[in-house]
Amino acid sequence: MMLAMDDDATPLRLGFSTGYWSAGPPTGAAEAVAAADDLGLDSVWTAEAYGSDALTPLAWWGASTRRVRLGTAVAQMSARTPTATAMAAMTLDHLSGGRFVLGLGASGPQVVEGWYGQPYPRPLERTREYVDIVRQVLRREEPVRLDGAHYQLPLRGGTGQGKALRPTIHPLRTDLPIHLAAQGPKNTALAAEIADGWLPFLFSPRLSATYAEHLAAGFARRARERSPSLAFEVSAAVPVALGKDVEEAADTLRPYFALYIGGMGSESTNFHREAVERLGYEAACAEIARRWADGDRPGAVAAVPTELVLDVALAGSPAQLREQLAAWQASVVTTLIIQTDPRTLPAVVRALQV
Repeated sequence: MMLAMDDDATPLRLGFSTGYWSAGPPTGAAEAVAAADDLGLDSVWTAEAYGSDALTPLAWWGASTRRVRLGTAVAQMSARTPTATAMAAMTLDHLSGGRFVLGLGASGPQVVEGWYGQPYPRPLERTREYVDIVRQVLRREEPVRLDGAHYQLPLRGGTGQGKALRPTIHPLRTDLPIHLAAQGPKNTALAAEIADGWLPFLFSPRLSATYAEHLAAGFARRARERSPSLAFEVSAAVPVALGKDVEEAADTLRPYFALYIGGMGSESTNFHREAVERLGYEAACAEIARRWADGDRPGAVAAVPTELVLDVALAGSPAQLREQLAAWQASVVTTLIIQTDPRTLPAVVRALQV
């Protein structure tokens, strides 16, 4: 689905994120994905943290669709070697008839080191090497080789029996799109330099001009063989809540933001909190984090300002959602990925129709 904008702008597409699971599959997620075609959505996205993975639900639920694109937002790089990720991408692209979008993310040190047992330092450098290997596999022009600081193919210092290989299968698309999740300025610029799309989180349309500057810095270094910068996608995951008014709807989203600001990451590193602080909510973030650390979850939720919610989410009645949507339509975002209770997705989509 594309939402109309002014005559000189590109229409805003709608997607749906199933998110990652808590104790089990989200209620209604399979039904929401199955309805994605009929709802006119452009894409469906899955995610992973340290529970459910992103690829299996996408393949299982995506099999019920015919047209929508199927993307990972995101597949964590430390969860799989670059070649394993490329294998999965090629396989899903074949099975879906060329509808797969590979969204990658570095995650944070708490998960990378604590869950995957992998080193975290120099994530930008690791991302560059990772994407290089994936693209080599997709091109299938010659055996895959890289003598990098983080990845070596064949392995440096191994038994000496390793052999550079190329995939046995032929990719359906050698230009299968790769999107990068990024929150900081340098990561955002890297996405514009080496990827086909950017997957922002906690995006504020109020700062669209600033994000455009970060993207422009990356486009200036973009290789000619990459997809045209005019075709670059910005697919933002946006929490959306319907209610009788803004406050009622915002109340359903406050626990979500309290968790990301106060409960994610480590004591010294929380990229989500840093992203919100860059929006100008340093004092609110400090209060939310303090209450969360003290075990006062209700207090942390109550400390989330409505202004913050409306800065990075959509909340309110159908008419209020449509009014708030105007800022997103005028931003650099090309796809608004709806994050909502799967059971409310049809009503949310109807509310956003103009």
